[in-house]
Amino acid sequence: MKKVVKFGGSSLASAEQFKKVGEIIRQDSARRYVVPSAPGKRFSGDTKVTDMLYNCYAAAVKEKKFVDLLEQIHERYQEIIDGLNLDLSLDEEFHIIQENFSKKIGRDYAASRGEYLNGIIMAAYLGFEFIDAAQIIRFNDDGSFNDEVTNMLLSERLANMENAVIPGFYGAKEDGTVVTFSRGGSDVSGSLVALAVHADLYENWTDVSGFLIADPRIVKNPKSIETITYKELRELSYMGASVLHEDAIFPVRKAGIPINIRNTNAPQDKGTLIVEGTCRQPKYTITGIAGTDGFVSITIEKAMMNSEIGFCRKVLQVFEENNISIEHMPSGIDTMTIFVHKNEFEEKEQRILAGIHKAVNPDHIELESDLALIAVVGRGMRSTRGTAGRIFSALAHAHINVKMIDQGSSELNIIVGVRHDEFKNAIRALYEIFVLTQI
Repeated sequence: MKKVVKFGGSSLASAEQFKKVGEIIRQDSARRYVVPSAPGKRFSGDTKVTDMLYNCYAAAVKEKKFVDLLEQIHERYQEIIDGLNLDLSLDEEFHIIQENFSKKIGRDYAASRGEYLNGIIMAAYLGFEFIDAAQIIRFNDDGSFNDEVTNMLLSERLANMENAVIPGFYGAKEDGTVVTFSRGGSDVSGSLVALAVHADLYENWTDVSGFLIADPRIVKNPKSIETITYKELRELSYMGASVLHEDAIFPVRKAGIPINIRNTNAPQDKGTLIVEGTCRQPKYTITGIAGTDGFVSITIEKAMMNSEIGFCRKVLQVFEENNISIEHMPSGIDTMTIFVHKNEFEEKEQRILAGIHKAVNPDHIELESDLALIAVVGRGMRSTRGTAGRIFSALAHAHINVKMIDQGSSELNIIVGVRHDEFKNAIRALYEIFVLTQI
């Protein structure tokens, strides 16, 4: 069995955290390929090494003194090395970094050094081989990611390698210019390594025991999700849940490799398993609740709208011409409502309204702002009757007025619209009826 394990910045912020990681890896010989992030915050108010590198490079670009800032970063790594009792020096590496900063070699290069240096330490600590991601993660000349060449390089390099450490977050162009991934960089790197080695499992270790059914900032001590499908994950992440970025999921999803989200500080917890499909019945009817606010609804009314061919297309074309994306579009016989992001719509508001009048000559247009959308997601909803009724019942009991309800044909999610000031109470009410009442 082969596992790829990725550890986030909080998991590698100090020597103490490194020791926890080392113990986790050594407990399972299948954990053969390690993808580390740069050291994160050691405590509240601390600064991530990546941010320190950005600040240091910014000083170098402005031709201010940056050597002292670089030395502070060196001290952070030395603290980890000393805490692990390693016979390792990064002096030469920091000398090269200082020279490259002086040459203003690039902001991506600066940011990548956090993972690069942590990878060297991790390889020395575990006794694994270190591979510079710049050698095997390839970007095109225009900065776009080259998945085909990357998979070829990774597969060839790791084919006969028993164990390896590959730092996350960055790669390079053919000429060696370092390029970083824009979002969820180390997660993406781990996924690419898992694809290349045909891993049986991709473990993503962080500081939480998997995904939670609802936002813990809104719901007190929400239950965790045991198993979630990629489709459910996509729905929840689209509605604002703090989950893996889609770019990090695609490579392993394509290969059918499951992802396990685990907690470095509580390795006994099973975490959340992300899979393509499963016959496991969820513990609750729903898998998760997620939402986001800051929406505007534009309701267009016109008698006999349903018999006017091309009506919806003409309305949507107005939004397209103004470069506004549509989030949801529930409709009735004589009405259609369009939900868009308020911050995108406001500055083009009158232009869009005038465009709609010109395009379809409506009887009436009504605007409502400060709305929130909430998604109730779960594969268990397909086989459970009355889910929509329970949503309405929960919200009515909490004295919350539903502005919109929309259910996809997949029966995987139901989206409701509520006022911004009722957003949090709505999520609490839904959590209570679907989770707390089933305990």
